[in-house]
Amino acid sequence: MKKIIISEIAKKAGVSKGTVSAVINNNKIAVESSTRNQILEVMKELNFHPRESVRNLKSGRQDKSIGIIIKDLNYPFYTSIALGVKEYANSKGYSVIITSSDDDHECEKKFSHLFATKKDIEGMIIAPVVEGTAEIEHLFKLKLISYPFVLLEEVKGIQANVVSIDNIRSMKKAVKYLIDIGHKRIVHFAGHPQSSHTQERIWGFRHAFSEISMILHNDMIVYVGSRYEESFCNTIEYFKNKSREDYPTAIVCFNDQQALAVMAALKELRIQVPNDISIIGNDDIDYAKMYPVPLTTIRAPQHEIGRRAAEILIRNIESSTLLPPEHIILETEFIIRESTKVLNV
Repeated sequence: MKKIIISEIAKKAGVSKGTVSAVINNNKIAVESSTRNQILEVMKELNFHPRESVRNLKSGRQDKSIGIIIKDLNYPFYTSIALGVKEYANSKGYSVIITSSDDDHECEKKFSHLFATKKDIEGMIIAPVVEGTAEIEHLFKLKLISYPFVLLEEVKGIQANVVSIDNIRSMKKAVKYLIDIGHKRIVHFAGHPQSSHTQERIWGFRHAFSEISMILHNDMIVYVGSRYEESFCNTIEYFKNKSREDYPTAIVCFNDQQALAVMAALKELRIQVPNDISIIGNDDIDYAKMYPVPLTTIRAPQHEIGRRAAEILIRNIESSTLLPPEHIILETEFIIRESTKVLNV
């Protein structure tokens, strides 16, 4: 295959070599988005992969590494995933560099550019931050330069490797359990609206009601966020103007971190769990069983998510050809603890 050099890209795109270099290396000089897109299209047309020669030179070396960008280092769900990544990657001779976007899109973008331009980081796993105004240009760029990456959540508009869980089936199972034990006023506290995980869990919640005679009302789905502070404040706000006879008998939470915040808010409001309201979480993080009231929750195979993501990533790194995207959906397990109460006995 003919070796493509920067000057050829520059000539075909009608720009200077310095501008092409700035796009490839994500230098902080100003490059208009239209010019950047033109250069990326030329690179794609010429089948130019700037890291290809680096990979060839590094063949057989022992200092191979991959990166992982998680959302929150303090949330055990992501810690367990990172451990699964590390275990598999280490077994294949790869080191793992772990960083956190702190749920900030610009931070994720910065780290993805940093990893992609570091010669010794050969691919990355991303738990994407999805916001209403968030651009996904950084993911498109990774695709255009054939930089291997795996997402831990599907992002609309990007055909990429994804490892996730069956959120729809999991939520249906949780809601059906509550209905079977006598609950009729059930509310779902959702995460951020733009997240595919949020929407999948809402779909699962809706589907559960579509299969029975109970009516689902719009006010049974409440967006309270996924992080502790916002979930706590929004839970207080939700109950502030409600009379006790209008309280739900059960809340299905977006994740365990939200569930802990909801339980703390209910305690402040003098609402007892599960005597007054039952709570179901999602993830089964390590300390879910050590909550003030041990949490009924949906157990995600966190370690397996990390292992499978690393397996796909390394397979793509080491392949001599471009592989088609894989979309892996893993099953969950429903764990019953003391935060839910049976009403029909």
